[in-house]
Amino acid sequence: MAEMIKIPPDVLEFRVSRSSGPGGQNVNKTDTRVEAMLHLPTAAFLTEEQRQTILAKLAKRISKEGYVSVTCQRTRSQLTNKDTAIANLQALLNKALEVEKPRKPPLIPRIVKEKRIQSKKVNSLKKQSRTNWKKLL
Repeated sequence: MAEMIKIPPDVLEFRVSRSSGPGGQNVNKTDTRVEAMLHLPTAAFLTEEQRQTILAKLAKRISKEGYVSVTCQRTRSQLTNKDTAIANLQALLNKALEVEKPRKPPLIPRIVKEKRIQSKKVNSLKKQSRTNWKKLL
């Protein structure tokens, strides 16, 4: 399994805005929605190979400027949302860096193959007998 990466807090950028989540009237006056952004081209903690893997696997989540972003507006607290956004971004990057196991084709037992072929022969004979019946009429 690949080594888990840890994002240093100084490389992240944050943007806050009004949340549409829980909070009643509080949502109308406080900025609790947090967007955590990581600029991939300048992320020195990533190796070039890791960067290329992330660019390939998260291509749809990366902006034209090279930012990967995650938003959180789950709670009424900006600080809690910020921590959650950081954790989600970390999980997203670690998931992208996981190495997928190559798929092994299933081994089908010989007896199962023989049964399948036998049932095909039976069906074929059934259908042949139907066509022969029509020819007799």
